[in-house]
Amino acid sequence: MDKWGVVIVAAGRGSRMGTEESKQYLLLDGKPILVHTLEVFQRMDLIGEIALVVGSADVERCLEWAGCYGLTKVAAVLAGGAERQQSVLCGLRTLSCEWVMVHDGVRPLVTEQAVSACADAARATGAAVLAVPVKDTIKQVDASDIIVATPDRSALRAIQTPQAFRRSLLLSAHEKAEQEGFLGTDDAMVVERTGTPVVVAEGEYTNIKITTPEDLPYAEFLLAQRRTSDTGGERNDSDRTRL
Repeated sequence: MDKWGVVIVAAGRGSRMGTEESKQYLLLDGKPILVHTLEVFQRMDLIGEIALVVGSADVERCLEWAGCYGLTKVAAVLAGGAERQQSVLCGLRTLSCEWVMVHDGVRPLVTEQAVSACADAARATGAAVLAVPVKDTIKQVDASDIIVATPDRSALRAIQTPQAFRRSLLLSAHEKAEQEGFLGTDDAMVVERTGTPVVVAEGEYTNIKITTPEDLPYAEFLLAQRRTSDTGGERNDSDRTRL
């Protein structure tokens, strides 16, 4: 089986967390959130190399953590750009695998099953993202906060990471976006604008992005649940959502 490369993006400050320390370095169950995230991919036979992209001031401590926590698949720790998209491109250029994923450093609860599902979908189509159905009713509003539309919820998905692609496709899409001054909200959007279809793979509601203060105790709760589960650290099938 071909090995995959992973770009872990962790260069943001995360002002919504309201802490002096960047959110990816806050402790979760005694370890930095980012280390939990890296350990998921370290454990997987599917993964061959990891490019970790962080703030320039954090490169040294992340290199130390890679050694301390036995993160041998971290092939490079790089200083990111001003925008997430620039950081992804930086990481992509260091990877050599034919297939790559991009994952948020603050999504430490992604499971190996979900990562594999995204990889399988990408191999079949060239590009895939994890997603879950939207549970809430969504309203579109105008500049005055007046509701102008209510999209059909059955057709809406909340997009997660990892997002998986053939490396040559993602690299060319990012380079095109850089040349044209385009900034997308995720890697799928960068690929979509080239006319390439991106498919959705089955995600998990527990694959949360730790962004605000209330996310941290919820992540602790989910970790505690996993410790007591009969599956030895992975979520039961009932936790996965069928699209």
